[in-house]
Amino acid sequence: MYEHSALVLFLALFALYSPVAALASYLPIVRPYAHGEQLRLASALTVNVVVFVLTAIWVGEPLLVLLGISTAALTATGGIALLLAAVPMMRGTVATPSPDDDGPGPDVPWRSVLFTPLTFPLTVGGTTFAFGVAASADAADNGERLLLSVAALAYAVVTGVTLYISGHVERRVSPRISMILDRVAGILLTAIAVILLANGFTDLVQAAI
Repeated sequence: MYEHSALVLFLALFALYSPVAALASYLPIVRPYAHGEQLRLASALTVNVVVFVLTAIWVGEPLLVLLGISTAALTATGGIALLLAAVPMMRGTVATPSPDDDGPGPDVPWRSVLFTPLTFPLTVGGTTFAFGVAASADAADNGERLLLSVAALAYAVVTGVTLYISGHVERRVSPRISMILDRVAGILLTAIAVILLANGFTDLVQAAI
């Protein structure tokens, strides 16, 4: 039964994340960075996701009570953050380096995109946190929570590998295709942002009634 609960959590997080869609959304973000920086981004993303989901599993419920916030508020906040990042991509107004530039990364350090929008809300968000809290609430003991933690680690590895692969995909497309993918990703991310905002605000209103 314990293994079943951990598997259910992993599959739920995997389905919510959707690696194929996530890979497309990562492309315009990783493009300005060199291979080494992309590798560091992937490693750091994995660590961030592990910490985020483990926090939800082990202290999520009391933490939300202590801070006086809800997963609905986190979801709405993620929608706002993602919208700010996605609209310039959709409009094609994001500055990108020259395709002939083989020098070091851009002036903007890779750490500046690691938390927002890469970790939150593109990779994890309020719903991810809610999944972890719900799984922990159903756990019979700390032994089951340890297995849930293994599922969280496996999920985090999936996100890091997906980001790493996105860097390889980005280097193999032409500048024209890259520009088109930027626009498509911007449209996709804007749509996701609107959904997050709508779901977050709807849940907030329902909770207030």
